[in-house]
Amino acid sequence: MASNLLRIHTKTIRTPNPATPFSLPKTLSSPSLPFPTHHHSQLSFPSTLLNKSKTPSLSPLCSLSSPTPPNSKEAAIQQAKTCLSTTLEKPLNNLRLTSKLKKLKQPRFRIEIPVADDSPESLSQLALQFFRDLPIKRKGSPVNTVILWPDITSTESALKAFKSSPSSQVEHLDIPSVANGNTRISNNADVAVFLAPEPSQVAVMKTVVDLLYPRPVVIFNPKWGFEEEAEFGELSGFVGSFEVIFSFMGLEVKGLLSRRNGVIFKCVRNGVVSGEKWAVLVEEEQGELKLVSTFKSRPSIAEVEYVLYNLMAMNSPVTKSVKFFKDFVSNVTGKK
Repeated sequence: MASNLLRIHTKTIRTPNPATPFSLPKTLSSPSLPFPTHHHSQLSFPSTLLNKSKTPSLSPLCSLSSPTPPNSKEAAIQQAKTCLSTTLEKPLNNLRLTSKLKKLKQPRFRIEIPVADDSPESLSQLALQFFRDLPIKRKGSPVNTVILWPDITSTESALKAFKSSPSSQVEHLDIPSVANGNTRISNNADVAVFLAPEPSQVAVMKTVVDLLYPRPVVIFNPKWGFEEEAEFGELSGFVGSFEVIFSFMGLEVKGLLSRRNGVIFKCVRNGVVSGEKWAVLVEEEQGELKLVSTFKSRPSIAEVEYVLYNLMAMNSPVTKSVKFFKDFVSNVTGKK
């Protein structure tokens, strides 16, 4: 199966080889997942999940009781687009009415789509595919989106890419220009998206988000690891205030004589962000994905490791390691 996996950046967690299912130790360290800085391939999925004929067909909406992870680049983008468009529909249609009556909670969302190439050109194409025809239903005028890029190079690449879609209601700015006061965000922007922001830009992001209140804000594939958020100090709460509405992480369970693929997955349905669980699914021998565990909040490495080692130990005398696919523009997810 190893030969079938696309070339990816991985993190291997090794533990003593258990002969039987082991109990979770009182203290289990969770190694950080640093952001991979260079990749040279397309958006990546385990090829066994792409090619198995028995892989369940995808629905545009995700099911809470039976989560269906994407099995292709197009499926991942479509699911994430559906999540965002349905989640934004209510606040965008009710914003002007309710803001006069009471102070609103600003809608803040986060999306994590696995990518194997974080170059400006690749991210620009991803943004084009995602935002040029985002199907948000709103009465009256179309929805105007502003994408804030981490640097001027990314902004220029996006402007070039979006020339092929001149009718799209998308504006492009770079965070450094906004931070220096050289550029102001248009009052016509209905939704702001921080695409691939750097950890060093979190303070500026908070300032921009406060200025945009009560308009919705989205963090799309941030360039920091989940473990790093605890080091953000006072800004940790700000980063954690963004609800994850779509996230996908491929994983590999490696035993002495076998190796199995799986995913960690979250996808909200019907625009309702509360109550959605994180699902851990593992590929069966027949190629189907089996749900093995769910979590109310984003599971730590230790929690996933515990579930998968015990699962493998029931079928194999020795389980060697769990490798997490690292071909995300971000490994981070939010609080729920």
